[in-house]
Amino acid sequence: MKNQVVIITGASSGIGRSLAFAFGALSAHILITGRNKEKLEETAAALDEAGISCFPYVCDSSSESQTRDMIAATIEKFGKIDLLINNAGISMRSMFETVDLKVLKQVMDINFWGTVYATHAALPYLKKSRGGIIGISSIAGYRGLPVRTGYSASKFAMNGFLEALRTELLETGVHVLIACPGFTASNIRAASLNSEGKITGETMREEEKMMSSDEVAIRILQAYMAKKKTLVLTFQGKLTVFLNKWLNGFLDRLVYNSLKKEKNSPLNETS
Repeated sequence: MKNQVVIITGASSGIGRSLAFAFGALSAHILITGRNKEKLEETAAALDEAGISCFPYVCDSSSESQTRDMIAATIEKFGKIDLLINNAGISMRSMFETVDLKVLKQVMDINFWGTVYATHAALPYLKKSRGGIIGISSIAGYRGLPVRTGYSASKFAMNGFLEALRTELLETGVHVLIACPGFTASNIRAASLNSEGKITGETMREEEKMMSSDEVAIRILQAYMAKKKTLVLTFQGKLTVFLNKWLNGFLDRLVYNSLKKEKNSPLNETS
């Protein structure tokens, strides 16, 4: 990865931040994006302190124009792009019946369209460098989760898009990896949206029992270096994918009961 140019969207915290440290430790040049300038600059300062070449760029992934400007700025500064990591994402937590549909659109705009915008703008440069694309998806892209209909839909769409693109790019030398972490200790749950589109501000799960974002980043790095096409993380995640394929009806009840136990679960309101 030495001197390779790596773009990581949504990298001011969580898995994105950890990925910046993981790839940066291998002497790659890192461009990180995020909507919050202050948090982005804090992450950039931490990377600089660790001796990692970092370029922060404020960008809303749901904006096509901002994303294309970000790609243009990358080329202007570095002259190339070797790897695009589509990590920017947001979650939601609400019964579908009561959710304001603008919430689903916002989640789709960031998680799915953000990936599409960045990939479309970067692809000509990635083909030139015979580089790579990583999509940070989710187990929710294999198995739909109740009270997370919008999030699951966005990740299913992301998985389908990247799988189709990977097939299109078979003879170009561009590698595509779809990485699907299970529940990971990060701020995505605290930053999730409720039925009205407001940030919840608290997690509903026991974060300390989950795989850390640093471990997730290392596993993603290893999978990319090994040229894997897909990566499903955690035993729970792998079991969920397996059971959903072979025992779908049984998993419906298992997933329902599991998510009903979450703190303040909307599923309890239907009981």
